[in-house]
Amino acid sequence: MLIIDILSFSCPLLLCAMGALYSDYAGILAIFLEGLVSFSAFLMFYFTVTTGSAILGVSLTALSAVALVLIFAVVIEKFRANPFIGATAINLLFASMPSFFSVMAFHNRGVLTSENFIFPVFQTKVITIVLTFTLLALAFLFLLKTKSGLYIRITGSDSDVLTAKGVNYVLCRISTWCAAAFFAGLSGAFLAMRVSSFVPGISSGRGWMALAAVYLGKKKPLRITISVLIFCAADFFAAQIQNYLPALPTSLVLALPYLVILMVVALGKK
Repeated sequence: MLIIDILSFSCPLLLCAMGALYSDYAGILAIFLEGLVSFSAFLMFYFTVTTGSAILGVSLTALSAVALVLIFAVVIEKFRANPFIGATAINLLFASMPSFFSVMAFHNRGVLTSENFIFPVFQTKVITIVLTFTLLALAFLFLLKTKSGLYIRITGSDSDVLTAKGVNYVLCRISTWCAAAFFAGLSGAFLAMRVSSFVPGISSGRGWMALAAVYLGKKKPLRITISVLIFCAADFFAAQIQNYLPALPTSLVLALPYLVILMVVALGKK
């Protein structure tokens, strides 16, 4: 049960980290992940409540996230805008959209709940774990074992090689942002399902932590996965430890996951 709890807790960040990895290989880091995760959580709530189907909710959320990012990516590439500035602007836009649409659709800026948006805890954990690790395995295999995956891995560093081979590296760049959007969409959907509601700021920094995990794992999929699992395990235990040690300072509890990561980084450099 403890392992299931930790793995379930890790799923949203693992998905975000995979999206960040794809975009980083292409040289256009998906800085918009943080905002998109929160907006996707809102979309999951909206689509599920309005359609009455969680499956449709997840599907429409992921498709909407990809469609929106695809439009922005095409515009940025067409006008040759700076992708870093563009991604930052997109992140700010996505971060503001839940509040706007929440008022428009539900006349409420705060927590959203509904009788049509309640999920069984254990079943939801198992389903999200199975889906997450299946998608991660497929994403790893595609990235490391296919020709298209190879093109993505060299887009950011050797785009001239792709041009010489007649491969459009711009399409590769756009596709990595779409992949990042897909994983962010699922991440937000799973977060909303886990708490059976939409909570403003539900991403809680996972988008930024995903970007950090890419560098912590040195762009190695397995190392990234292990780094995320270690961080989430520490974060999970930090959330539980005060139940057993109530005298422990809150500041130390909040810092515990980051202290663990610093230790991992220090050990990894040896």
